[in-house]
Formats: sequence, structure tokens, C-alpha cells
Amino acid sequence: MDSYAKNLITIFEHLPVGLCLAQNRVIRLCNASFAKMFHYRPEELMGKSFRMLYPSAEEFDRIGEWGPPIMYKTGVYCDERIMMRKSGEFFWCRVAGCITDKADPLSEVAWMIEDMSAARPVIAPLTPREREIATMVISGKTSKHIAKLLEISPRTVEAHRGRLMKKLDVTTATELVQKLLGFRG
Repeated sequence: MDSYAKNLITIFEHLPVGLCLAQNRVIRLCNASFAKMFHYRPEELMGKSFRMLYPSAEEFDRIGEWGPPIMYKTGVYCDERIMMRKSGEFFWCRVAGCITDKADPLSEVAWMIEDMSAARPVIAPLTPREREIATMVISGKTSKHIAKLLEISPRTVEAHRGRLMKKLDVTTATELVQKLLGFRG
């Protein structure tokens, strides 16, 4: 192996951000930072489905529906979402991935995942639907747009948003976004 390849391996292994190479949503390679973020050892994750890192099968499936069309178009997918550690603890993270084959977006994806829990703790137990809606609320989507994406009525989105507001002890949409983003008020 030449020195350039050794340097790339060293960088991959030692970067303080989670890096992963996945094929069809199965982890093929990950660095120590990625494994540590989820409280695993790298060898515990290799060959396993990303499903084990999601709070629910529904959330895993939903992201699997949303991601590929965006990746077909742009070659990349980015979002902020709640994921799950080995212990079952939920945490916010920023996710970004780029594909190697635009014709088959999930065939191989290089992922970067950043743990945001220090700045944005998950402060209340949320249902899978509330987590989806919280993720969309912080990205600036309207109730109408959320309803369309989730294939539910805007009124149902508002009901979930209302439960989120109650759980997080806020009274306005602005306070909800601020609380979800980790602002202390």
C-alpha cells in the first residue's frame, strides 16, 4: 500500500466525526468515531443494517423512501434527525451522505454523521410520528408540506404539533422550534 492510501486510511480512522460506507443500507465500513457515537465497537456494526440505529422501523422505512429520490437528483442527502444508541438512548444528529452511483443511489453511500446531543438534547419522550414532525418543523416545513410528505391531513399534523408543544412546555411555534434546536430560554 502506498503512503497516499495509508494517509487516507489514517484520516478515515481518526477523524472526530462519524464516517461510514454503506451498501444498500448495510454498514460495510465505519470509523471508531461513528461506532463510539452509537456506543458500539466498529466490528459490531460491520455487515449490519442501519435499521439498528433508528428509533423505529417506521423511521428507517420513511428515510428509505425520502432519501433515494433526492439522491437521484442531487447525488447527496442531508438532514437532522433523532437516532438511537445501543442503550436505547435517543439523540439528535446531523446526517450527510453522497452516492457513488447516481443510477442506483443506495448501492454505495459514504455517510458522515455528527452527534448534536451536547447542543441539542432529546428532552422529552416522543412517538415516532412526533420525531418525524419535529425533524420537519426544525427544517422549516409548514404543516401543509409535512402533511403532504407524511400522507396525512394538515389537521393531523397540527394535532401532533400541539402534543409536541405540550410535551416541551411551549406555547408558540417559535418557542417549539427554539426548544427543538436546544435553545435555552
